[in-house]
Amino acid sequence: MTDLKELHFFATPEHDCSYIEGYKAKTLFVDPQSDVSDSAYSQLSDLGFRRSGKHIYRPHCDHCQACISVRIPLIHFKSSKSHRRIINKNKDLRIEIKDPYYSDELFKLYQRYINERHHDGDMFPPSEEQFVGFLVESNQTSEFVEFYLEDQLIAVAVVDVLQQGLSATYTFYDPSEALNKRSLGSYAILWQLQACKSRQLPYLYLGYWVQACRKMSYKVNYRPLEFLIDGRWILIR
Repeated sequence: MTDLKELHFFATPEHDCSYIEGYKAKTLFVDPQSDVSDSAYSQLSDLGFRRSGKHIYRPHCDHCQACISVRIPLIHFKSSKSHRRIINKNKDLRIEIKDPYYSDELFKLYQRYINERHHDGDMFPPSEEQFVGFLVESNQTSEFVEFYLEDQLIAVAVVDVLQQGLSATYTFYDPSEALNKRSLGSYAILWQLQACKSRQLPYLYLGYWVQACRKMSYKVNYRPLEFLIDGRWILIR
């Protein structure tokens, strides 16, 4: 079992912030050569770290604390009427859980999603190499949760399995107007909450919430949330 004291960390130079335009950011990484056990990764998640490919990181800015780690405590979560409507709209979907892998079908869905929903972000333009490096390559226990409408793949949730919960690493889905009413992004979160419950895991980690970033505003729809503030998880109703 890896002890956190055995891990090595390094900080990047300042770079453009991905979340707030005009801001500079620094990032703290676990040395990618480190052997990070499931136990250590779970502990790092409780300290606000996330995973991107083989890299485990968290914001490390000198004069900004805008990025706040958030998680949903299952013991306090109660689905709303809108949540139940979303679940009902998607009862006809078939779910398959697989180990991370690459296929043309997966990449084409990811490519459409990035091109139409995140063409102004730092993942545009999407590439096969980016897809593999970001979502397929991992030294941790990860799953692809695939959502099918009959035989059509319409959404994928990439999930990391922690000792104390699941971590919603990334979700991409068919952005077509015909499927918009399904609220596939929200349904993926609701499915993961149910998965936590069935696996008897107490938390679903949603990554970072940044008040000034519109694309992260959806996370507060799952209150009560726990926010990691000054090293402590605080319940916000």
